[in-house]
Amino acid sequence: MGAITMGEKDIALPHVLLVSFPGQGHVNPLLRLAKRLAAKGLLVTFSSTSIIGNRITSATAAKNSANPGDPLPVGRGYLRFEFYPDDWDPDEPRLYDLDALFSHLRDVGVPAITNLIRRHADAGRPVLCVVNNPFIPWVLDVAADMGITGAVLWVQSCAVFSTYYHYHHSLAEFPSDAHPDISVTLPGIPELRPEDLPSFLLPSSPYKALRDVILEQLHNIPKATFLLANTFEELERDAITAISGLLPVTPVGPLVEPDDGEESQKVIKGDFFKAVDCMEWLDAQEPRSVVYVSVGSVVVLNREEMEEMACGLKNTGRPFVWVVRDDFRSLLPENFVEETEGKGMVVPWSPQDWVLAHGTVACFVTHCGWNSTLEALASGVPVVAYPQWGDQLPDSKFLVDVYRVGVRLRAPAKREELERCVEEVTSGPEAEGMRKRAMGWREAARKAVAVGGSSDQNIQAFVDEIQRRAGVGGCSVSALAAGCICRAKE
Repeated sequence: MGAITMGEKDIALPHVLLVSFPGQGHVNPLLRLAKRLAAKGLLVTFSSTSIIGNRITSATAAKNSANPGDPLPVGRGYLRFEFYPDDWDPDEPRLYDLDALFSHLRDVGVPAITNLIRRHADAGRPVLCVVNNPFIPWVLDVAADMGITGAVLWVQSCAVFSTYYHYHHSLAEFPSDAHPDISVTLPGIPELRPEDLPSFLLPSSPYKALRDVILEQLHNIPKATFLLANTFEELERDAITAISGLLPVTPVGPLVEPDDGEESQKVIKGDFFKAVDCMEWLDAQEPRSVVYVSVGSVVVLNREEMEEMACGLKNTGRPFVWVVRDDFRSLLPENFVEETEGKGMVVPWSPQDWVLAHGTVACFVTHCGWNSTLEALASGVPVVAYPQWGDQLPDSKFLVDVYRVGVRLRAPAKREELERCVEEVTSGPEAEGMRKRAMGWREAARKAVAVGGSSDQNIQAFVDEIQRRAGVGGCSVSALAAGCICRAKE
């Protein structure tokens, strides 16, 4: 168990280490899981590279902690940050070379995480379980080599996990150079056309490194005692049931910020960019009037797409909040910001979870990353789906065709099409139905994470098992298996 000194009070708690790939879309769900685990009575250490640690510290100054490494009280437990040196400068060009980055992360990460675990053991707070997210599969190897329980948090949908799993194990036929037009049918998942598949699996994908590192994680999944997933049973029941016949998956999501959660959890953020407070501006808008636009922290639109999006937004006549990173602001049409002042906000980063939950937001123009997909569903906001690559493509299909909460904007975006899509999801003939279905998913998401909900029970069962291994009580392995669908190995 981990011993922490808080003033004169000694606290002994089972200790779990969470290690994240240094990407915003990976840090967010893993940090949210960290807070939920801490709230249930664990000491949780959250780790990633020092470059990311510095960015988080800069963007969330005075929020996370006065001193890095200080334990922050969260519910019945504590959360602390501990970042390891990555030996590269923040402006290192190899950060954008995926092959070089993945190799470098392994080279510096294996000894760093090994030493981190040893230091905590020597300090009397041994790590009982190590959890990693995809793109750093070597973390599981470190845990296995040190005889520590390992777990993976899958940060995409269960449908996407199943797709990768079937591809990795050659359990279904996928598009190839010889047969590029094959559609894929998998258990529990609607038929996926080539344009609906995760793009990294297509033979035409230029991102072989991303496909390879994901498949490497699939390869060493058997080393994990727990496979957690950022989804919930009510959302992906068929996909979860189907894949769990091959490899049990435990849904613990949606890992979004609860709008009614404890303030101690809300203020702990993992943002890489300083968020602009849009709340006062949103408060002044009419209910369900604002178009919120964000394509995430990685997707880059070219100048033509930016111009078409800008003109389309202006032509809707609706107020808008558009997230445009500072380094791409020059791609906006000349004088666009000045001409739309008062009617819209162009911000480098936003508190997206709070924005989507605001009653003035009418729709969300999104790249359909899984975090944004879950935040849209958990907020009950209809979407204009504008996917670019990776899992965004199947996420878009599910949002439009399965969950039926939005429409698809085809790439490259054209201003007239953006106007039409916004009109369709806000005031078209199907708009009310989309809104009602979105609100239905909002209620389902809230129930899943509420005390006693499906995901809350699974997280509690995971915590109970960690506490049992620490010798402080909790459920048995058999009780864990009965309470959720995760695996527990002795």
